[in-house]
Amino acid sequence: MKTDCTAKILELEALLTLREAYRRNGRTMVWTNGCFDLLHAGHVRSLRAASEFGDVLVIGLNSDDSVRQLKGPKRPILPERDRAEMLAALECVDHVVIFPDLTPIQILDAVRPDVHCKGMEYAPPRGLPIPEQTVIEAYGGRVMFLPLLPGISTTELIDRIRSIEAGDE
Repeated sequence: MKTDCTAKILELEALLTLREAYRRNGRTMVWTNGCFDLLHAGHVRSLRAASEFGDVLVIGLNSDDSVRQLKGPKRPILPERDRAEMLAALECVDHVVIFPDLTPIQILDAVRPDVHCKGMEYAPPRGLPIPEQTVIEAYGGRVMFLPLLPGISTTELIDRIRSIEAGDE
């Protein structure tokens, strides 16, 4: 029987209730987050890789407002509800929660996943700073890094679409 994937899209309170049940049952919660503005193969591969670090994969999805603040006034391309539904439709994703902040620090402090996944561009020794690393380490969580698919990013896809529209390809 097929289930409605939108049931995977949760409010924070519902996720916190599930988190406690998972903890009691010894299940490992994995978290990753992002804008996921245009879902692409790089996202799918990273999410599959993240799901291998534990039993339950939760995606923190930046709200429309936070995407605009992070990426500019022309983003997101797709509204948060559509982005959440696409992520929830992936078999490897257990839950999606939309958060309003620019960084996931506050929601991570509340949810406290066992594993927090970031893209390889954040990996030491020369990676980008991880603003949420302090909060993850404070409660005993681990930060793991996900492989990147070279040549595929949302920005590159948007640029390619614009180039095609302009007749450059």
